[in-house]
Amino acid sequence: MKLVVTVIGRDQVGIIAMVSRALADNNVNILSINQNIMDGFFNMVMLAETTDSKTKLADLQNLLREKGAAINLEIKIQHEDIFKTMHEV
Repeated sequence: MKLVVTVIGRDQVGIIAMVSRALADNNVNILSINQNIMDGFFNMVMLAETTDSKTKLADLQNLLREKGAAINLEIKIQHEDIFKTMHEV
């Protein structure tokens, strides 16, 4: 299954490392990363896949939501199909 991970918040050291580590610890492979910083505001979108992961999507969502909240970031994970459907014009 492919996932879209979005991260939004004030820029700070270690955001990419924290998200990448959480995904790697759950055997989720990162396929693509797109991130930018504008006026101190961090925005990142990752495409990842769970082919070898045994972790449920809901568990990943909770894990990253909690990790993000601890450092004042909003982190969301959605199935790629849901993300695409929500963002169609």
